[in-house]
Parts: sequence; C-alpha cells; structure tokens
Amino acid sequence: MAPGVRLVQKVSSTRAFAKVAPYVVPVMDRAVHRLTRGKVLLSARMLPGLILTVPGARSGRLRTTPLACMPEKGTEQSWILVGSNFGRSGHPSWTANLLAGPDRAVVNWQGRDIPVHATLLEGEEREEVWRAALKFWPPYAAYQARVEREIRLFRLRGRDDTAS
Repeated sequence: MAPGVRLVQKVSSTRAFAKVAPYVVPVMDRAVHRLTRGKVLLSARMLPGLILTVPGARSGRLRTTPLACMPEKGTEQSWILVGSNFGRSGHPSWTANLLAGPDRAVVNWQGRDIPVHATLLEGEEREEVWRAALKFWPPYAAYQARVEREIRLFRLRGRDDTAS
C-alpha cells in the first residue's frame, strides 16, 4: 500500500475529519464530476466512487450523492455501499432513500448511468461483506467504534429495464 493511502486512512479515521469531510468532499466531488461531464470523481482517486441518484424518501425529489463504493469482483454492475456517514451518529440520508425506493436508484459509474436495485444487507451476509469492507478501507472500523448504530451496508446490482 502506498504511503499516501496510509496517511489518508489515518486522517480519515479522526473525529476532525468526520466534522469537516461531509461538507467538503461531496461538494468537491459534485463540482468536478459536473465539470468533467461525468468522467472524473475526485474522491475516486483514493477509493472507487460512484454518483448515486435516488428519489428522496419523503420529498420524492431526486437526490444526487457522490459515494465511495466497493465494486464486487467478477461483475461490472455490482457495488457495495457503506453508510458510514464519516463516523457520525445518524444514518446518512441516502440510506433512507434507498430503503424507500430500492428500485428507483441510478448510479453513474465511470461516466455511465446504470439503473440499480438496492438490497440492505443483514445477518451473515452483512457480516461477510463487513469483513471485506474493513479490509478494503480499514477506517470503517473507527467509524463503527464511534457510533451506537449499526452501519448500513447495501448491495447495488444493475437491473435490466429493457424488459419493462
């Protein structure tokens, strides 16, 4: 692992990062993504990332959120999303939106819009994916240690809307 990645992992595990990052990282990601017409996601230089668009759980208005993701091996259209909220107490709003509309989400992955189905992972399946997520990005352990809630994990899989 490159020394720069270790430094970012250490910094991203801090409470100070959790206070600042939610206000800085998504704004930068949205701006760069828009300016490059979907070709670049700034935070994806450190971790793979996608743009999630899903209707709001209460408002129904489309909500667009840049997120780190864990692409699943052996597939080009399956990702794990970790609702860590940078280790802050509440679940991120995008997780409620996915729970309310699991078949209404679209991800922008490497410049392509892909309709997806979202599944909240639970039980043994969640535990297995959580272990993989900790290997993928160790700061998730620090985030979970700071909060009383169980961090939500979602599997997003591309869906074939051509038959509808």
